[in-house]
Amino acid sequence: MDIVSLAIPDVKIIRPKKFGDHRGFFSETYSKRVFDAAGLLLDFVQDNQSLSAEVGTVRGLHYQLPPFAQDKLLRVVRGAVFDVAVDIRRDSPTFGQHVSAIVSAEEWNQILVPVGFAHGFCTLEPDTEVIYKVTNFYSPEHDRGILWNDPDLGIEWPLADGKARLSDKDQKNPRLIDAAELF
Repeated sequence: MDIVSLAIPDVKIIRPKKFGDHRGFFSETYSKRVFDAAGLLLDFVQDNQSLSAEVGTVRGLHYQLPPFAQDKLLRVVRGAVFDVAVDIRRDSPTFGQHVSAIVSAEEWNQILVPVGFAHGFCTLEPDTEVIYKVTNFYSPEHDRGILWNDPDLGIEWPLADGKARLSDKDQKNPRLIDAAELF
């Protein structure tokens, strides 16, 4: 398993090894031993899965407040996403900055988004399925979001104007400057 930091080093790309032959393949997609050895001391408590039927589906930018803040380990089992993590830690030198990566079933890569980041993705292929592990349980009372296309963030989403498919909730998220509850 290869673990590489992105431009904001707390966000990691993880590439599990994949062993294949004429029957198919085998891959160990998560190993506590490997994560611990890399200093990623995380206790995952819940697995989530989403299906996005249409290209251009945007989910995010989401986060949960303490004491229900979550680290997320996300992988794509079918399709591909443009994945984004925005640093919302007020005392961080990279506050308000973001990193992005393509995460896909074909590339067999994953992204680790730590506590203190708002997270979202845009589907690049139809019928994209995403599975992610989290280190805390979902809590509606602690669930928050940042507007996915906040101009201050400068995220270059792979979408034509007006083509994002969003939930009602995500359309109403505040801009980062207006978000009262961050880290």
